[in-house]
Amino acid sequence: MPDFELFLKLLKEQKFYEAHEALEVYWFPRRFEENNEVKLIKGFINAAVSFELLKKGKVDQSKKVWLNYLKYRQLLYKTNSPFYKQLHHCTREIDCLRVYM
Repeated sequence: MPDFELFLKLLKEQKFYEAHEALEVYWFPRRFEENNEVKLIKGFINAAVSFELLKKGKVDQSKKVWLNYLKYRQLLYKTNSPFYKQLHHCTREIDCLRVYM
C-alpha cells in the first residue's frame, strides 16, 4: 500500500525529495502497468519533484514537471482504486501547497 500519510507529512515539512521517495517505493515496481491509479501516483511523484525544483530556484524546470502532474491529475475521477479517498486527499493537499509556493 502506498504510504500517503508519510508522503503528505513530508510535503508539509517541505522535504520534497523524501516525499517523492515515499511513493516511489510503491510506484516503481508497478510503473509499466496501464493503470490510472499507478499513473496518478506517478503524478504525485512529479508534483513533489516540481516542488523540490522550485525550492532550488529552478522555476522553468519546475513548471515543466508540474505540467506532468496536471496531465495525471485528471485521472483522479477515472480511477477505480481502493485508495480513492487517499488519492483525492493527496490531490487536494498538493493543489493547496502549490498555491503557497
